[in-house]
Amino acid sequence: MDVSIYTKNYCPYCKRAVALLQKKNVAFNEVDVTHNDAIFQEIKKKTGWDTVPQIFIHGEFIGGCDDLYALDEAGKLDAKLGIQ
Repeated sequence: MDVSIYTKNYCPYCKRAVALLQKKNVAFNEVDVTHNDAIFQEIKKKTGWDTVPQIFIHGEFIGGCDDLYALDEAGKLDAKLGIQ
């Protein structure tokens, strides 16, 4: 599974997004940028966002926690993740 989520360890939205991915039982790469400003600056430049979480599925930036939950509520997240 090609899912990456950029997080900060004190962020409640990050924890909520991680919890949904765990509930979906998908493998994902969590990149904690709490103390790694270089990676955070790099990802901000890529997306134009200066908040976390930032979630990518198959290299596509899907947004943050609310976007992830909106995809799930619309019934589109499972297909995007490649699960039934």
